[in-house]
Amino acid sequence: MSDVPGAVPPALLPALLPTLPLVYADAAFLVLDKPAGLLCVPGRGADKQDALSTRAQAVYPDALIVHRLDMATSGLVLMARGIENQRRLSAAFEARKVGKRYVAWVAGLCDAMGNVNGGGDGDDGEWSTIDLPIGADWPNRPRQMVDHEHGKASATRWRQSPTQPAHGFSGLATRVELEPLTGRTHQLRVHMAAIGHPILGDALYACGDLHGDLRRGADRLMLHATQLSFPHPVTGAALHFHGPVPF
Repeated sequence: MSDVPGAVPPALLPALLPTLPLVYADAAFLVLDKPAGLLCVPGRGADKQDALSTRAQAVYPDALIVHRLDMATSGLVLMARGIENQRRLSAAFEARKVGKRYVAWVAGLCDAMGNVNGGGDGDDGEWSTIDLPIGADWPNRPRQMVDHEHGKASATRWRQSPTQPAHGFSGLATRVELEPLTGRTHQLRVHMAAIGHPILGDALYACGDLHGDLRRGADRLMLHATQLSFPHPVTGAALHFHGPVPF
């Protein structure tokens, strides 16, 4: 759903849209709800040509990528319509005027989670911050790692989700909300693993017997981009989009 008046209902859009998970469209941008397992942009090889961007461009030829989600991550993705709107939206990301929030299931219980490098700093006192630099783990690409010597500054806010729906790992996992303050590759996955609570279904960063069992038991990476806020690239109006979490 969107807080934007006049959002175009998907039912009114062209017949091609069943292949395009459209949330909102206007003349300046698109918001899409990417399913897990779909690339944001095409990769190398004939089997990696189906991607969110190619589906969008089949309906909106001027659609251009502004940011990406990992293939295994689902949720809201913003695309620009036209070069000028792409430039404006990219500038908003660089200026940290874009807000993103995710929901995830992580291994372990929240009452065992402590603040990391900063402690609670949220507007309701419930948020904690992970402030650990991230860099490439070159011998094990595409893995990233906490790298205090060469890594780039990276910060993530997190808290236990107010809702804890029934889950197959009851007592072994916690539903959390995550808010990246920077945009490093695999940032949320690296940070949660670094504090001992990797995201369920993460084949790269979950390790150990317990985490391995949790990883194998999840049918996907349990990470979903559920909220997206940014200024409209033409009017500057504050926009907020949110969508349901599929787990």
